[in-house]
Amino acid sequence: MHILDIFDAHPTTFSFEFFPPKTDKASADLFENIARLQELQPSFVSVTYGAGGSTRERTHDLIVRIQQQTNLTAVSHLTCVCHSEAELAAILDRYAASNIENILALRGDPPRNLEGYRREDDAFEFAEQLVRFIRSRSAPDARGFGVGVAGFPEGHPSTPNRRLEMDNLKRKVDAGAEYICTQLFFCNDDFYDFRDRCDLAGIRVPILAGIMPITSRENMNRIYELALGARVPAKLDRSVERCGESNESVAKVGVHWATEQCRDLLDNQVRGIHFYTLNRSDATRRIYENLGVKDSAALAGRKPA
Repeated sequence: MHILDIFDAHPTTFSFEFFPPKTDKASADLFENIARLQELQPSFVSVTYGAGGSTRERTHDLIVRIQQQTNLTAVSHLTCVCHSEAELAAILDRYAASNIENILALRGDPPRNLEGYRREDDAFEFAEQLVRFIRSRSAPDARGFGVGVAGFPEGHPSTPNRRLEMDNLKRKVDAGAEYICTQLFFCNDDFYDFRDRCDLAGIRVPILAGIMPITSRENMNRIYELALGARVPAKLDRSVERCGESNESVAKVGVHWATEQCRDLLDNQVRGIHFYTLNRSDATRRIYENLGVKDSAALAGRKPA
């Protein structure tokens, strides 16, 4: 289903993000989790995209498999990093041939372990250029590919000037992006401020809130190490510290925090919630249970189809 039709059909969207598995065993485990999450009736699911060749192939394979073997709408991430225009065209042609209609267009992070990489060698340096290219390609739908872009509630890591950041985001939307999916955040006030800034900049497309429940100390430390642009509030940090070495307790704290985030976002008319699942289903399912619903239709307060 084209992303525009999804937004027309769902006043509030609920989506899940996965990353491509690295082994056959991981692939089998992931599909088991995807099957379980189908019960929650997500509006769509997305799959991340890395700089390495094997990772990229697994993204393509996973997207096609989701499209062919599940009833889910799949959205593929696509980045500017390490790509010629011809390579990007071939990827989009493959998706079109597989009836994959939706792309999340990203600038992408420079690969950490790729010697000699130079961003200036990429066909496109910025996501705005990638959006225009995607919109120029033939797609399964006459309206072209549905295209989303990233947003940063706490500010873009490389653009400390927030007015300039909004100008850059507006250019991506003007280039043809039809929605914004935000980086994960833990303080809803940051999201509301970002949403207000978008409104001031004249950005009128749906903005989806990125939520990732903390499930372990390792998970939380990874957020700090990767400098994902997500600020962990002191209250959440303190709650995790009280858990000691018990990851089970940490997961309970993380799910509770994410549940309250979702409850508040829904009360404040969020257009969509995008769950960073880390390829697991338990935390997301527990959030739904905590909110007293069994699927996305009930979570949005609408009748199931």
